[in-house]
Amino acid sequence: MTLTASGLMSLMAAAGVVAAAGYPARPIRLVVSSAPGGAADLIARPVAAQMERQFGYTIVVDNRAGANGIIGTDIVAKAAPDGYTFLVNTVAITINPSVYRKLPYDTERDILPVTNLALGSGYILIVSPAVAVNSVQELIALARSKDSRIAYGTPGFGNGQHLAGELFNLRAGVQLLHVLYKGVAPAMTALLGGEVQVGFIPPIVSVQHIKAGKVRALGFTGTARLPALPEVPTIAEAGVPGFRFVGNWDGWFAPAHTPPAIINRIYDSIRAALQVPKIREAIVAAGYDPIADTPADFGKFVNAEIRKYREIVRAAKIQPE
Repeated sequence: MTLTASGLMSLMAAAGVVAAAGYPARPIRLVVSSAPGGAADLIARPVAAQMERQFGYTIVVDNRAGANGIIGTDIVAKAAPDGYTFLVNTVAITINPSVYRKLPYDTERDILPVTNLALGSGYILIVSPAVAVNSVQELIALARSKDSRIAYGTPGFGNGQHLAGELFNLRAGVQLLHVLYKGVAPAMTALLGGEVQVGFIPPIVSVQHIKAGKVRALGFTGTARLPALPEVPTIAEAGVPGFRFVGNWDGWFAPAHTPPAIINRIYDSIRAALQVPKIREAIVAAGYDPIADTPADFGKFVNAEIRKYREIVRAAKIQPE
C-alpha cells in the first residue's frame, strides 16, 4: 500500500491525538534557562504548581542558567519531542541569534513556541545606596565625569537588560561598564553587595529591595510609570527624551516536532492557570501582563522579536561574540 502525503500527515496527526489522550504518564521536566530567584523562575514556578493542582501531573522545575539562556535552550532543543521536556526562556532567546556568531541549535528550526506567559512593561533603573545620585540626570552627570567607572550588572551578554543598558549609554551619551553574571538574582546580589553600581532589573526582582531601602530607583524603562512605584518617573520623563525599552517577556517552548495535540494540552493548562486570580494578581504586581497567546500567535511574535533585535543590535553596534 502506498500512502499519499496527505494520508501520511493524517496518520501522524492521529498518532499525536492518541499520544495526548494518555498524556501525561510521567513527570514533565520544565527547564528554566535562568537561576533560581530570577524573573522567569519566579513567574514559572507558581504557574507550574497551579498546573499540577489542576491536572494532576508533576512538573519538575530544572534551573539551567548560563550563557544568556543558551545552556537551557540547547538541552530542550536536543530533547525527545515527546511532551515531557519544555523550556521557559525570556526575550534572550530572540536576541541570541544576533549577538552570538554560532549557536548550538537553530532557534527557528529546533525550538517550538508554545505560549507567552507574561509580557513585561520594562526594567527599573536602580543604583546602590553607595552611589551619591538621586536622579537619572545626576547619574548621567556622574557617568560623564573624568575617570568614571560606573558598572551595571546583567544576566549575560545580549539579554534584554544588556540591551537596555546599551540603549541608555547611546541615548544618554555615557559609557556604563557592562558586567556579566549567571542570572538576574546574582546580578541583583552583586548590586546589593556593591560589586556593581547600577542595574536595569525586572520589577519582580527589584521592587522588594527598593521598598526596603536597600537600593534606590531612579527611573523606569517603560512607556508609563510602574503602578507599584508611581513615584518613580520613566527614564524619558527623567531627562532622556524618547528613551523606551520594554523587552522582557517569559515564554514556554518545546522541542521541534512535539505533537500538536500535546502542545495544545500544555497551552490549555497554562491558560487555565493564568485565570486563577491569585496568580494573575501576582504577575500584574510584578510588572507583567498575563498573556497566554496561542502557539500560532506566539510563533509570529517570536519571529518578529528576532527581526527587531537584529536591528537594535546593528544600531547599537554590538559586535557578536
